[in-house]
Amino acid sequence: MSESLIEKLQRLKRERRAVILAHNYQRPEVQDAADYVGDSLGLSRQAARTAADVILFCGVDFMAETAALLCPGRKVLVPEPRAGCPMANMATARELRRLKETHPDAAVVCYVNSSAEVKAESDVCCTSANAVRVLESLPPEREILFVPDQSLGDYAARKSGRKVVLWPGYCPTHHRILAEDIHHARAAHPGALVVAHPECTRDVLDLSDHVASTTGILDFCRASSAREFVIGTEIGLLHRLARENPGKAFFPATPHSDCPNMKLNTIEKMVWSLEDMIHEVRVEEPIASRARRAIERMLAIP
Repeated sequence: MSESLIEKLQRLKRERRAVILAHNYQRPEVQDAADYVGDSLGLSRQAARTAADVILFCGVDFMAETAALLCPGRKVLVPEPRAGCPMANMATARELRRLKETHPDAAVVCYVNSSAEVKAESDVCCTSANAVRVLESLPPEREILFVPDQSLGDYAARKSGRKVVLWPGYCPTHHRILAEDIHHARAAHPGALVVAHPECTRDVLDLSDHVASTTGILDFCRASSAREFVIGTEIGLLHRLARENPGKAFFPATPHSDCPNMKLNTIEKMVWSLEDMIHEVRVEEPIASRARRAIERMLAIP
């Protein structure tokens, strides 16, 4: 009997002394094959503490870069090197340096959905889970530049009461979720709670019952006594929500909130990557040390 792909993946993982990390937006079968599934913050922390020799990162490119920055002595592989992030591509280091010249005293807060070069130009990183805390940690008299997600930056600014200069970037997948989708979902599921990710636009967030990162959405739905939920984020999260909450029902705010880049990773590509040890992600110096400082400052915030 021939070895199945899942069996082969598990064998290669043992032979390579590898750990498999997968983002909550990955395909269901990729999530199920991973050792750890989480959001950007949780996976960053997991990467920082792992003892594995090899990290196979199933997400998009900036996530694997972050793992490489936090684990300089380990090999970080990706199943599909073309899995990028449109939002991250909306900001470049050159453009950020130009903006910093017009705001010389500002602190630069960089969402992890960005390239290592952009992180290297920043003072501190944040994720959707801790953006508000990061803004609150900065001196109140300092101006803040928030890059590249204008929606998350706007949400964090409102929650923290800080004045923020927003970069005009956004997540195309989350911006596909419209206010009219929320109205239609409430009409179709009148007893459901609406839970949205802060990468959504302000009008969608204002219509929601709760706003949180993917891990925050998981925690909220787990603790809630409600039985039905409308989920305003990338649809990959619904797999984990359903798996962890039997007896509860989850509906996407729209079926169009599907990130094609996240779905480029497959079991076959995971096997190929570990089998041939291909698609390694590296960040060269001096960018690596500068970007690492911004990430480490984030991780030091409680």
